[in-house]
Parts: sequence; C-alpha cells; structure tokens
Amino acid sequence: MLMIRLQRTGRRGIPTYRLVVAEKRRAVQGRFLEIVGHYLTDRNPAVWEVKNDRIRHWLKHGAAPSSTVARLLVKGGMQEAQPFVKRYVHRKKKGAEKEETKKS
Repeated sequence: MLMIRLQRTGRRGIPTYRLVVAEKRRAVQGRFLEIVGHYLTDRNPAVWEVKNDRIRHWLKHGAAPSSTVARLLVKGGMQEAQPFVKRYVHRKKKGAEKEETKKS
C-alpha cells in the first residue's frame, strides 16, 4: 500500500520535512517514489509547499496520506484528504471514574 507521509530532513534541532509517496512497509528514511512537497517548520510562519495535482493523482491511485499529512492538506484547502483525518478520543483514567462516582 502506498502512503503519502513526511520524511524528516534538516539539521539537528532544525527539522524540515519532505512530503513523499512511499511504500508503507519501507523504512521512513528509505526509498520513495516521488517528492510531492515540502514542509519548512523553521520559518515564521511555517512554509507548506505542495504539488496539489500530484497528490490528487496519487490519491486516485490508492495512496493514503498519514493522519498528520491529511490534517495539513485539509488545513491547506484540499478537502479530498478529509476522510483520512483520524479523530482521537481521550479516555478518562480508571481512577478518575471511581472518584467521580464517590463524589456523587
């Protein structure tokens, strides 16, 4: 399965990321098929450069973006990535539930 994910580059303490299309089972720093964008976090504000046409191409051919990439794509205006955004629900700890029942 193909993934659109971030690949960290840059110096120590100054991360920059490539947006790459790679096989899901490959190592994060391993081979990739294509670079489809860049994410430069050291700039203020952060720079998000994306080849939208190439991302749409890979989405049509079955590539799935990682949750972080999907969030960044939606934030950048690409609504095609909305179904890939994962929603996390925070659970209460077991001890906190017992305390609430005692207070009631």
